[in-house]
Amino acid sequence: MIVTDRLILRRWRRDDILPFHAMGQDAEVMRYLGPPMSIEECVRVRRRMNAIHGNRGHSFWALERRSDRAFIGFCGLMPGTPPIDGQVEVGWRLARSAWGQGLAGEAARATLDWAWEHLSVPGIVAVTVPANHRSRALMERLGMERLRGGDFAHPDHLAGHPLRHQIRYAIARPGHRRPAHG
Repeated sequence: MIVTDRLILRRWRRDDILPFHAMGQDAEVMRYLGPPMSIEECVRVRRRMNAIHGNRGHSFWALERRSDRAFIGFCGLMPGTPPIDGQVEVGWRLARSAWGQGLAGEAARATLDWAWEHLSVPGIVAVTVPANHRSRALMERLGMERLRGGDFAHPDHLAGHPLRHQIRYAIARPGHRRPAHG
């Protein structure tokens, strides 16, 4: 568990499913992520995150607001899948009611601090679509840089799909050289 001034990043619980499902039904939240999520998909995500956490000690952790203990999304670290396999990805998704308060940045900074302390990786990556200016701005505030030559076609989307073209950002471990610009 990671605790910040306003947040708790923790393993997922059963009672996270309903607010996670509500978040996954919000078209604005899902705009750059994909179609609305069914309750079954939400249950699978919770199980998958807890299994990955059990195996690796980290995942996209559930994100809870300390003031009222409400589930407001997730943030954390995942092993990358093709085409970013072999890398560690930082990611976040917050309910729209939590937007614009600096909570994603607070959670992501705490996640990166945790990574540098607990993982021996040279850097961390993040991915999004070019149109997701909010996530891109957060990546840049975190000190991440867009990798030239790091764009890729998302394997879950067919040619012409608006979420197919993905861009990659990276940050090097403090004290290491900057990410390569291929």
